[in-house]
Amino acid sequence: MTSLSILDLVRVTQDTDARDAFDNARDLAAHAERWGYRRFWIAEHHNMPGVASAATAVVLSHIAAGTRSIRVGAGGIMLPNHAPIIIAGHFGTLARLYPGRIDLGLGRAPGTDQLTVRALRRTLQSSDSFPQDVLELQAFFASAGPNQAVQAVPAAGTDVPLWILGSSTYGAQLAAVLGLPYAFASHFAPDQLQLALDTYHSHFKPSDQLAKPYAMVGVNVIAADTDREAKRLATTQQMSFTNMFRGRRGLSQPPIDDIETYWSPAEKAQAMQMLARSIVGSPDTVRAGLAALLVETGADELMVVSDIYDHSARLHSYELIAAAHAENGNVSMMGAMA
Repeated sequence: MTSLSILDLVRVTQDTDARDAFDNARDLAAHAERWGYRRFWIAEHHNMPGVASAATAVVLSHIAAGTRSIRVGAGGIMLPNHAPIIIAGHFGTLARLYPGRIDLGLGRAPGTDQLTVRALRRTLQSSDSFPQDVLELQAFFASAGPNQAVQAVPAAGTDVPLWILGSSTYGAQLAAVLGLPYAFASHFAPDQLQLALDTYHSHFKPSDQLAKPYAMVGVNVIAADTDREAKRLATTQQMSFTNMFRGRRGLSQPPIDDIETYWSPAEKAQAMQMLARSIVGSPDTVRAGLAALLVETGADELMVVSDIYDHSARLHSYELIAAAHAENGNVSMMGAMA
């Protein structure tokens, strides 16, 4: 059955602070482990008051310490922001602390605004060396050679699995050429989803890490007991996107009854274009939506974002999603046996 995983935003809300966000992420990961999710990823973001995952590796250690078996990782680290040896040191340390459980997804974008890029002591041209930086990072995770002058201690020999993240065909081509698993960010940039997946599969070359293509698809899923309640919960994410267009990256806001009173027609069009792949509704709606997405994309794994304001409602959403996905798997198995 297709694997199901979680991308958590480590949200700071109007009713919580950063410590609450860390603890809520850890609690969600512990529940996800029991519900059968395969991975729990967070992403590097900077200068965003509503997202507390800037020190990504540190937050991942907090999450991993509260779980036992679920894989934890970055989805992703924005590699142009860092020297590869630094990231190797961070994730090699995590791999020593939590062996066999660490993933490292790599993104080419800075993941922030231009002013913050300068504050990070990077430039917009840093992304030009992304392919070379990926190879350098991969080498740091390999066993050190006898005459290797520079080692990423304690990363050498950990062989932390790398993923390439993307929202266009660029990442798909790079992942294919390097023989790495590929994750497409259709939870906020769905336009080139199928083209990117086709590009990845058609150009894939086997590597030491991966013998055949492995594609993950990111998707927003908001589940609740009824379609109406799920649509209401989804307004939190819709407001976040609207605020981003307005240049106001604030704290996560509680859901509202009528989103039409919040955004303009132009803002709605922008937000709905970015959220076009979202699945929002009751367990039946979610089950049908997940099944259709898998048929369309042939994804090996789904990475779910359930951006819900209230922690208990978010837990309930992920539990319903896991149950809907399991039911789809059972139906598929019954069909195969028939």
